[in-house]
Amino acid sequence: MTMPRDLPETWMDEGSFAIEPGIRRVAADPLKRTIDILGAGIGLLLLSPLLLTVALLIVLESRGWPVFCQRRTGYAGRSFVIYKFRSMRVCEDGPTIVQAVRDDDRITVVGRIIRRTSIDELPQLLNVLKGEMSLVGPRPHALAHDSYYGELVPGYDRRFMTKPGLTGLAQVCGLRGRTEDVADMAARIEKDLEYIENWSLLLDIKILLRTLLIFAFHPAAY
Repeated sequence: MTMPRDLPETWMDEGSFAIEPGIRRVAADPLKRTIDILGAGIGLLLLSPLLLTVALLIVLESRGWPVFCQRRTGYAGRSFVIYKFRSMRVCEDGPTIVQAVRDDDRITVVGRIIRRTSIDELPQLLNVLKGEMSLVGPRPHALAHDSYYGELVPGYDRRFMTKPGLTGLAQVCGLRGRTEDVADMAARIEKDLEYIENWSLLLDIKILLRTLLIFAFHPAAY
């Protein structure tokens, strides 16, 4: 992962990263954090029968732990371990990570269903409870992709000025799934930065409602 370059003097240092004072509120707002805790807690409680069923189906289909762990970059450039239901026959977390493609033979039968419905992302509610993620924010990418795109997309590092999200503005605008080229990632980053610069609780609510309406069986989910 590359760190920000040529930052304005108005930025404040957060460890090895720099945060603009005016944007710090996105990550630090207490009401946003309260909504995250309540939303993630209630979600895990209500969805527990579904989560347990999916975990059992994964174990019955193939050996191994049903939850896949991978390192991602979070707030202020700190890495954390993200949780997802295991949907592939491989568990990549290294310097090279191949994105899933349509009809990818690495995806299991159960994996194809949970990826198509975005159920594979639900364990990230635990990341939200832990404070590593928010319900809404820029979607976190694998460390290998942060390193690659951080060199190619201007402003890429600015997405780390807030916590990554379970869903985000880019995703509800149709910018999700595989990034075929750098332009695809640049479009996603543009929406991420638009979210950070225009953040409000009302915007979060709108994104959450749009997520509930459009995410199940989204054509870019495979």
